[in-house]
Amino acid sequence: MSAMNEQKTTQKIIKFIQKYTENRPVVLGLSGGIDSTLVAYLAVQALGNKKVYGLILPSSTNTIQDLELAKLIVKKLKIKSDLINIDDIVNTFVRTIKTKPNKTTMGNFKARTRMTLLYAKANELNGLVLGTGNKTELTIGYFTKHGDGGVDLLPIGNLYKTEVRQLAKYLNIPQEIIDRPPTAGLWDGQTDEAEIGLTYEKLDQILSAIEKKKDLKQFSKTDVNKVKTLIKNSEHKRCLPKIAK
Repeated sequence: MSAMNEQKTTQKIIKFIQKYTENRPVVLGLSGGIDSTLVAYLAVQALGNKKVYGLILPSSTNTIQDLELAKLIVKKLKIKSDLINIDDIVNTFVRTIKTKPNKTTMGNFKARTRMTLLYAKANELNGLVLGTGNKTELTIGYFTKHGDGGVDLLPIGNLYKTEVRQLAKYLNIPQEIIDRPPTAGLWDGQTDEAEIGLTYEKLDQILSAIEKKKDLKQFSKTDVNKVKTLIKNSEHKRCLPKIAK
């Protein structure tokens, strides 16, 4: 990957947020992870802390550390926030469908519940929902359709995960957030890299090589095929629904 100019990247994202929000307030989910923290920092720089609203939406599969780090960011940035435990809402869904969902279905329930709550707050404020997805996740479809993928703007959607870490360091985001293993907290013990089956560093190298049409022989065929399959199988997540004509 080419070297990133952190100062220019920061300014571009700030201008992007300012342009497309048109000075309206923004709402985002705060998980205690690096992506949502970075978006919160950038949003405050773009709009000021009075126009940024953070929702902390834990469930039983989130750790105490998730919650404490999300609260830390609210305190550091001095933004308005609400904390809503989503277990009761999710459990109501489960009782209503009268089936026993597997862990993936439960994870999707949680992601879509959070999206619904974010949009409810955005409607109340006449604001927009900021997504926290990065380029790595968007490219391989590592997000829930109509869940964390259901947003208005994606400020860091053109940054690979490794670039997110780089920009987070530049903006002096707490080191404990930068260093902790990425997790969506959708089920007990879940981590992104274990679920994907590759480290973000290796994944970003392969994605960047594919994007720039570089030789892929430096990577194992198994890893390359895995990444290409992830991209192909998730194409529907990046497209508008097909319309019959």
